[in-house]
Amino acid sequence: MAERITGHTELVGLMAYPIRHSSSPAMHNEAFAHLGLDYAYLAFEVDNSTLEDAIKGFRALKMVGANVSMPNKTVVGQYLDKLSPAAELCGAVNTIVNEDGVLTGHITDGIGFMQSLKDNDIDVIGKKMTICGAGGAATAIEIQAALDGVKEMSIFNIRDKFWDNAVETVRKINEKTECKAVLYDLDDKDKLKEEMDSSYIFVNGTGVGMKPLEDQSVVPDKSFFRPELIVVDVPYAPLETKMRAMAKEAGCKTMNGLGMMLFQGAAAFELWTGKEMPIEHMKEVLNIKYE
Repeated sequence: MAERITGHTELVGLMAYPIRHSSSPAMHNEAFAHLGLDYAYLAFEVDNSTLEDAIKGFRALKMVGANVSMPNKTVVGQYLDKLSPAAELCGAVNTIVNEDGVLTGHITDGIGFMQSLKDNDIDVIGKKMTICGAGGAATAIEIQAALDGVKEMSIFNIRDKFWDNAVETVRKINEKTECKAVLYDLDDKDKLKEEMDSSYIFVNGTGVGMKPLEDQSVVPDKSFFRPELIVVDVPYAPLETKMRAMAKEAGCKTMNGLGMMLFQGAAAFELWTGKEMPIEHMKEVLNIKYE
């Protein structure tokens, strides 16, 4: 890295909290180096309380781009100049592009999620998905899955600050896509099991399972899983969450969020640089292997 930094090096940042576990800096810096691009990617611990100042700093430093993760995805849009159509529809941003001082928010999480499924030979089109979560990443997955052709979607969330966002997401899906979406309270575990039993794929799109909640699971026990159910846990630190371990024990095909991270990152990488990320090389670097 020291050999690559010059007076012309362009800075890209990641703003989230917590963030020290993230694989994004290693991924992007390796991709920059592999393609000989004079860019550097750094992680910054930024939460909602410091986000506005961080965006002001982004402008002042003329950074070319940034990623945004929890808890900032649904908040950062108010500090930007424009939103892409997908980001506006999702009400969330995970990628910022600086074009001559104009900051545009994009959302690549849903694209990354769907591409990771395809890359693992999982076809969800025309099928039923049950998903937990109503934050930025989960919403992006829900919107993109509906747009791409998932037939039915059962969304579960606790009645927290994101509940109203979930209500709005269901409305948008039902009004603007061919998918039929229904919202349920995640505290209703009987309903969760019922919906999982009739689904092709189950997705945990919450932060439950990642640090500091690595000892928790949105699914109470392995009886909720059946061998035919595909299970995706979006958290990837730890690589095998408590929920994913239970699903494996039940005989399910499982994935963590590394593939989604790679492909959402690839979409952001192209927005910043105009170049395609070297996907196969990055799979080797990140040790992404499908089971």
